[in-house]
Amino acid sequence: MRALNFYSSNYHSQLICRRKTCTIRLGDKTAKYSEGDVVWVTVGKKFFPKKKIYTAVVDKVAVKPISDLTTEDLQGENPDITSTEELLVFLLSIYDKPLSATDLVTVVYFSEIIE
Repeated sequence: MRALNFYSSNYHSQLICRRKTCTIRLGDKTAKYSEGDVVWVTVGKKFFPKKKIYTAVVDKVAVKPISDLTTEDLQGENPDITSTEELLVFLLSIYDKPLSATDLVTVVYFSEIIE
């Protein structure tokens, strides 16, 4: 079983209340995530224990430049982000390196599996 892990504590509340419906990951992650995959949605820092929030299915995976992200992509990543410029600032805080609108990202949409 794979995990969609989120390092930032900002995500915890969004995941708990189900406001987060996708994740935007730097680079092409299609070798890692495919439509129909069942994953654990977890939170926790790298090399530390993780907390499982729920089990989910990957609904859609798309690779595109940051400039091509839609409002749906941005809102799914973080409902408070309204532009790619805001997303670039947000991604800088996660990846700790400057990015541009031409950088490729993978958008992974997921939905909870109710057990």
